[in-house]
Amino acid sequence: MENVLRPLIVIGGSVVLTLLIGWATDLLLRKADARHGETPLWGLLRRARVPYQLVLCTALLRGSYDLARLVQGHRVAVGRTLSLILIGSAAWLVVRIAAAVVETSYSRYARAHHDAARVRRVRTQVSLIMRVVTAIVGVVAIAAMLLTFPEMRAAGASLLASAGVLGIVAGVAAQSTLSNLFAGLQIAFGDMVRLGDTVVVDGEWGTVEEITLTFLTVRTWDERRITMPVSYFTSKPFENWSRGSAQMTGIVYWHLDHSAPLDLMRERLKDILRGCAAWDGRQCGIVVTDSTPNTMQVRALVTAKDSDDIWTVRVTVREQMLRWLTDQHPYALPRVNTAESVLPPADHPPVPQQDPRTTAPASRSARPP
Repeated sequence: MENVLRPLIVIGGSVVLTLLIGWATDLLLRKADARHGETPLWGLLRRARVPYQLVLCTALLRGSYDLARLVQGHRVAVGRTLSLILIGSAAWLVVRIAAAVVETSYSRYARAHHDAARVRRVRTQVSLIMRVVTAIVGVVAIAAMLLTFPEMRAAGASLLASAGVLGIVAGVAAQSTLSNLFAGLQIAFGDMVRLGDTVVVDGEWGTVEEITLTFLTVRTWDERRITMPVSYFTSKPFENWSRGSAQMTGIVYWHLDHSAPLDLMRERLKDILRGCAAWDGRQCGIVVTDSTPNTMQVRALVTAKDSDDIWTVRVTVREQMLRWLTDQHPYALPRVNTAESVLPPADHPPVPQQDPRTTAPASRSARPP
């Protein structure tokens, strides 16, 4: 009976104690979250209750397993397995706590600052810092797991002895990966490009959707995703429409006839913009920028508060102005000028043309005085 009750008491007691401690901790976090509503930290920490309970249960089982006297022939294997689970769950718990702290810090910063550009910059830095922390914790956890095996401890000395050669080989082999890694850190803390920025890369217009330590994803206006190495943004020029102020100036071109009513077009442009909610009211105007024998190039200048609104203003002005010209002033649209050919008068017959190859040039002595 003792051989049956002892394992049940040890294992069952560990599980029950884990559930009680986990319930008490979750209750305290719930009360703290209700009392301090200005910070989401306590609510975010509740997301770590699963790894927290796993760490507690594994630690209790690891410490009391010898008292259970269960499967004594495999005591070393069971103890090592519990150690591996404890290390993995502890790493999981550390990542969850770090994520809660980082997200809370970002939320406080976002509420305290109303500059969208600065908030996006901090969000980019926080995202990359969290990825670095996760990678470091993962590497440390894997190393700790490997060190639980005696064979790996013996191999550690030889690995350290050849670390110099391995470092050189790894550096040469992973040159591209390391360059992207450092480029990601440079982007995060150099404020070159941020999450949510509107950029133009390789002729594609889109919004930065994701930044990692090795690649960057741009979501285009037609919902495509362009994935590029982060080293591209540190080695090649690109357009960032979100740098500085988000206000933008847009241009609309028309090719019209020379008789187009420019003064009326200026008045019509103002009427169109008054009815367009995307126009910010800063500037508008129409000028002639070029001329050809058949048409002239007319340019309209409009403004908006950001890149999305400037697109709306441009397409609205282009469409409504063309419709107005078609309905009210169709003569202003470009056309091909045609006319009947004019014949010479009857008393002036055309002069016959001579072939220059058969006509000899007159000599100096044959010229009239």
